[in-house]
Amino acid sequence: MNFKIKNIKIVQPKFWLLVLCLSVLNSCYSFTGSSLKDEKTIQINEFPNNAPLVNPTLSQQFSTDIQNRFLQRTTLKGTKENPDILVEGEITDYSITPTTISSNTVSTNSGGVIQESQNKLTITVKVHYENKLHPELSFDRTYSDEAVFNSNLSQSEIESSQVKIATDRIINKIFNDIVANW
Repeated sequence: MNFKIKNIKIVQPKFWLLVLCLSVLNSCYSFTGSSLKDEKTIQINEFPNNAPLVNPTLSQQFSTDIQNRFLQRTTLKGTKENPDILVEGEITDYSITPTTISSNTVSTNSGGVIQESQNKLTITVKVHYENKLHPELSFDRTYSDEAVFNSNLSQSEIESSQVKIATDRIINKIFNDIVANW
């Protein structure tokens, strides 16, 4: 019995070298970027609104949004007893002020130019982060962000859109400082 072997391709050594390199790199670096290794539980307390100007829904909405961010984007489990991570704080500023940032202009029929006025919403939040497993990572920081908008928005439009923009940015900063640890 004679067999002829045809169409056999020999895998080149370059392929195996590439596979080996990727395996080594994958074992050396975690692509999640998370600094949370041993932590399993988190407690996020409600953030009371202690700002001079009070948005009645801001405290509840901010607290819910930050809890959702951590519970949906990490493997941490929420708890009320002996958490590995504690996040708490307060809303210290909620203000709407006129701004002089350049804005759109509107030409009138008579050839004049009217500059649209704009306002700026600023929200500031103090955060206490406590990591019981790695106390050297704990911190107290203040986060602030703003949203600029046309002054013709109603109060309900400001609260439904502009507040969401500013609080999402603040929550991103807090989340990145705690989880990403860049």
